[in-house]
Amino acid sequence: MKSEHRPATAPVNGALGGPFGRPLDQVVTAEQMRGIEGHLFDAGMPVAALMEKVAGRITAWLVKQFPCQGYPRIAIVAGPGHNGGDALVVARELATQGYEVQVCSPADRLKPLTADHLGFVEYLGIPVVKSMAALAPCDLLIDGLFGFGLERPIERAIADVVAAINEIDCPVVSIDLPSGLHTDTGAVLGTAVRATHTLCLGLWKRAFCQDRALTYLGRADLIDFDIPSQAIAAELAAGPPVRRATLATVRDKLPLPRQPDTYKYRVGHLLLVAGSRPYAGAALLAALGARASGVGMLTLAVPESLRLMVLAQMPEALVVGCPETDSGAIAHLPEELDLSRYDAIACGPGLSRQAMPAVQSVLDSAAPLLLDADGLNLLAELGSVDTLSGRDAPTVITPHQGEFKRLFPDQLAASDDAGAAALAAAQQSSALVLLKGACTAVAHPYGPLWYVPESTPALARGGSGDVLTGLIGGLLAQTQSDAADHPLDLALNAALVGAWWHGQAARRAAADRTELGVDAIQLTQYLNPVLAQMVA
Repeated sequence: MKSEHRPATAPVNGALGGPFGRPLDQVVTAEQMRGIEGHLFDAGMPVAALMEKVAGRITAWLVKQFPCQGYPRIAIVAGPGHNGGDALVVARELATQGYEVQVCSPADRLKPLTADHLGFVEYLGIPVVKSMAALAPCDLLIDGLFGFGLERPIERAIADVVAAINEIDCPVVSIDLPSGLHTDTGAVLGTAVRATHTLCLGLWKRAFCQDRALTYLGRADLIDFDIPSQAIAAELAAGPPVRRATLATVRDKLPLPRQPDTYKYRVGHLLLVAGSRPYAGAALLAALGARASGVGMLTLAVPESLRLMVLAQMPEALVVGCPETDSGAIAHLPEELDLSRYDAIACGPGLSRQAMPAVQSVLDSAAPLLLDADGLNLLAELGSVDTLSGRDAPTVITPHQGEFKRLFPDQLAASDDAGAAALAAAQQSSALVLLKGACTAVAHPYGPLWYVPESTPALARGGSGDVLTGLIGGLLAQTQSDAADHPLDLALNAALVGAWWHGQAARRAAADRTELGVDAIQLTQYLNPVLAQMVA
């Protein structure tokens, strides 16, 4: 096991901006990154100059996060390509700053520029060995075997190098990607380095947004090297943008500040249709999420047998008791419940499979709608997601992988990328699709795909999804009053803010209480402190 190391200062993970006004939250494929670099080289940027610049930025990060006093001995594993060249320049620069540097160069054939840098490293007297076994003990290891674009499995002697890296008992920093990961899918190509830190170069690669890659990436940081915005635009203009959610982007989408003269009905009225006798807690957890969203008014439609219990816990809400089945599910929504009066409806947590009439009623409504949990299961029983395409108001669906497979059985099978599957599902259904996972994907049917990769295993608890439903539902109700924007764009804002906010609250709770100590109630209690931190 590698030693855990957390940098002394929190990194900036891809905020909007940069010296040339480009979006540093952009996510690219290997093919797109090759195209962007090609534009730079065609425009006259020498490969050697770019390598020096990138390596200088990497070195500055390493010196700040791993000072020489604490990590004097550094081993660098350099591969045959330009990722290895970056690593060799880093080796040279660290040696000039007083570190004891040694290099392992296991490949027999190197690219010419990389071979030149290796020769200069040897000229400087930095020890160079061919095998990991010949390395002296180190305090930090830099993985520069392979960067983005690897497509063939790592085998034989190089696989042995990766295995040896994974046995090292010190922090491991990978340059661009942990060697052995597929750039787009995050899949392991034979074997892969398990890094404690990964420095993604230039723009975020798609692998950083894939659940399967998280075990290998460790803590991820973006190393910006000033790619001109026109080079990015030239390569990415053809397709919908793919972005990684950050504090800067999410903060801009919050329904804040409010107008000084506002009142409760101007800041959203949410109808939450939830709960059944066997799953009473789901309605309450969703309501607590809605409360934290700041929605002006909340109405809960629950089975009549739950009404007094919910009212006792949510005294500020309007609680409507619904006729119920013998099993305690909502039999149907009361006729006097006018669905047209609500700014948004959230439906699904704890409904059970006996609540089909209630789900059909909200599907037929003209209000913006969020469907989750049994709302999605009952939608799947209807046999087609085409019913969502016929709705005049925007629809948000928030499935986990099991629910997604029931709704869109062909999409995940057709793609190794959850984001690509979510985007295809959004285009098929004309709904906004939030596919939950360790890296949540939020897909707009006619626009961008967003990833929310900052999560925590602490969310692997029953009820955390119910909290998310209420939180996004409350945000959805608050964002429908701005007629200047397309309703689906506003729904995207609500889903993106809710997913990021929910994940950050869980991370903060896990930091205080450990990953084992964050139940759904505890999660709701961290939502408002995290919001205050977001807007500070």
